Amino acid sequence: MEAIKKIEISQIVKIFLIAIFGTLLLTISAKIKIPFYPVPMTMQTFVVLLLGITLGPKIGFLTTSLYLFEGIFGLPVFAGTPEKGIGLVYFTGPTMGYLIGFLLATYFAGIFKYDKGIINTFIKLIFSVSLIYILGLLWLGILIGWEKPIFKFGAQPFLLAELFKILLLSILVPTLVKVKKIIKIT
Repeated sequence: MEAIKKIEISQIVKIFLIAIFGTLLLTISAKIKIPFYPVPMTMQTFVVLLLGITLGPKIGFLTTSLYLFEGIFGLPVFAGTPEKGIGLVYFTGPTMGYLIGFLLATYFAGIFKYDKGIINTFIKLIFSVSLIYILGLLWLGILIGWEKPIFKFGAQPFLLAELFKILLLSILVPTLVKVKKIIKIT
């Protein structure tokens, strides 16, 4: 019985440490801006999908949730913080839909099996990242009004960068699946 408790506690500690590391990756990915056309690119959506692929749906979702809570509670983890505000005020601003979309994207990237080739993988990752944009655009429409060109400002400038990131992830998936098997947490 005591051995079971030790295994459970060690597994919980392992998951917690992995989740903290994942939130650090998300924070770094939010802060680094890579020159790209037509707008600079962050690697947040790349890391969101990477977390789903490598950690699975449950631990990936937990990690992304922890990242969002860190930001809501005032840690400057989001892109544009602290310059554009912090905490709940920033979270409920124009990017809230995208941030909530991170949860769904991580979850779906985690539940998919990646054993049917690169094109199948690419389609699954497109679906996963689309959830970020769908929720983001819905929230933008609610926040600033549907009469504005929501798609033009909230998605179109980022699509080329997203395709690049998803192509890169599609190529890396076989390696990421091996990492998932090594860390054995799902």
